[in-house]
Amino acid sequence: MRSLEINKTYTGDCLNVLKTFPERSVNCCITSPPYFRLRDYGIDGQIGMEETPEQYIDRLTEVFREVRRVLKDDGTLWVNIGDSYVGTGGDRKNPVKNIIFNQQQQSNPKDGRYESICKMKDSGLKQKDLIGIPWLLAFSLRADGWYLRQDIIWHKPNPMPESVTDRCTKSHEYIFLLSKSPKYYYDAEAIAEDVTESTTKRLYQNVQEQRGSVLPGKTNGNMKAKAPRFGEKKYTEDPETFFRTKSGNAYEYRPKRNKRDVWTVTTKPYKGAHFATFPQDLIEPCILAGCPKDGIVIDPFFGSGTTGAAAQKYNRNYIGIEINPKYCNLAETRNASVQISMEVI
Repeated sequence: MRSLEINKTYTGDCLNVLKTFPERSVNCCITSPPYFRLRDYGIDGQIGMEETPEQYIDRLTEVFREVRRVLKDDGTLWVNIGDSYVGTGGDRKNPVKNIIFNQQQQSNPKDGRYESICKMKDSGLKQKDLIGIPWLLAFSLRADGWYLRQDIIWHKPNPMPESVTDRCTKSHEYIFLLSKSPKYYYDAEAIAEDVTESTTKRLYQNVQEQRGSVLPGKTNGNMKAKAPRFGEKKYTEDPETFFRTKSGNAYEYRPKRNKRDVWTVTTKPYKGAHFATFPQDLIEPCILAGCPKDGIVIDPFFGSGTTGAAAQKYNRNYIGIEINPKYCNLAETRNASVQISMEVI
């Protein structure tokens, strides 16, 4: 095993690089693997250009098995993954062209494409099918030993337009939260949300001023109220905004609520990157909740280095692995602006 340098980008195949790292050495993994059949980066051994979804999922499962080994026992994995449609290969304007079903009459059985078509059909997929890549991966990781804790919806208010007329435009992707152990590090308060203004006003309203009943559990009108607490203010049924004090005879108001599982984040290009980048606003909640300060975040599909930039912003360390040397240089340049000294652990 090599000594582990932090705040550094390692160049190479992520599976091979991960195998050189010591076990239980990082706190958290946040990553977005290459999507299935979306883009050929021209690199030998790249993940994403497998012939079938099953092969793609198997390779990712093997990578994340090594990630689990290098994670500390209370570590978490946050993985963003998009879905794919089985296309006809004839619509170049359609951005969801991950599996190209070349028309069989145009395929030469010797050029490899016909074989790929047959394998797709053998798997039960039909033209225009939604493959279900995210859930195939989630279930595979769960079967491999991960605890599948949550599916988070990344809602994109500015989705890529699609020239389709027989379904809705796709405007979401998944982030899966998985853990190595049943008990794990998770800082809910670090990403707690402000309650809405209307909720705040309602919670501070005097019970006598409300419509409805003050009887516990009785609904009368459009408000369900409970017996008053100190100061004749009601306490809410929502345990995320009112908490019982240690004495048990009063309630403390905290103007925060547990973060919801639909995250609205716009996609943003990064200068110098000629590919879709993992939005930093999407990564930051994962870092704040999943990695303690001064901890280490690893990203085996580092790309332009967004995970590293987000980690350093919040006083976390990072380790990036990227198979493409050009992207490694881009990531190193991007993260050089944040001054965190190199350490060896």
